[in-house]
Amino acid sequence: MTEQAHPPTELPPRETILLAAFEGWNDAGSAASQALEHLHEVWSAEQVDELDPEEYHDFQVNRPVLGIGPDGRREITWPTTTVAVATAPRSGRQVVLVHGIEPSMRWRRYCTELLDIAAGLGVRAVVTVGALLADVPHTRPIPVTATSEDPAVRELLGVDPNTYEGPTGIVGVLQHEAEVRGMRALSLWAAVPHYVAHPPSPKATLAILTRLEGLLGEPIALGDLPDDSIAWQAGVDELASEDSEIAEYVHQLEQAKDTADLPEASGEAIAQEFERYLRRRDKGTGG
Repeated sequence: MTEQAHPPTELPPRETILLAAFEGWNDAGSAASQALEHLHEVWSAEQVDELDPEEYHDFQVNRPVLGIGPDGRREITWPTTTVAVATAPRSGRQVVLVHGIEPSMRWRRYCTELLDIAAGLGVRAVVTVGALLADVPHTRPIPVTATSEDPAVRELLGVDPNTYEGPTGIVGVLQHEAEVRGMRALSLWAAVPHYVAHPPSPKATLAILTRLEGLLGEPIALGDLPDDSIAWQAGVDELASEDSEIAEYVHQLEQAKDTADLPEASGEAIAQEFERYLRRRDKGTGG
């Protein structure tokens, strides 16, 4: 009897990939946007384009910010969407990072403009990254789900179909439009405990980056995020200990999660975690 082969868990190694996250409705705890900001920093991404905010934003909803610029003069920062390009250090893969605030209007034109830029940069795969509030305990690993509308992507990566029906954000529209264009399209969502929704949410950001490591086959220098995650959880533990109702609610969530995850420690999951460890060790980016 031959052993059944597992589907690959990474996108093709030389394929240019776009990662997109948007502040606002799609970004509970700012977990998704901070994951993109982290990648921008550790991979020294360079901005190559931006969208005109006048076309897409209601400035009474997302107001410009007045501050002091690097030259000491007062300047206005507008709520625009930036496009930056980075080179993944191990594989040399080109990664396009799109970061902005969910637009107020003209979503179809907005997605068309972004995907035109992406096509010009040779993007073949689009991964939208979001975070939502959910009934999950802060004391357990943050769930990160991966879904796709594209059967070929589901077969390639072994991810689930996107079965959600209801109101959607700009990440849902962008993913759908990318798939219509024939790009590989994938959506990642982290579940942030709803009772600690206020940003930052470093444990959720860390979970997103860990999932992206596996998807890209690329170790990511995590910097202070693991320590920040531990400190965040300890802080929430302390708050919960001061309120018996919250403590009991967290306990109920823990029981539900543990019951659902009893078979979780499979050989495949352990092998994937060990492979991730080896990548970090070989690159010297552990921790």
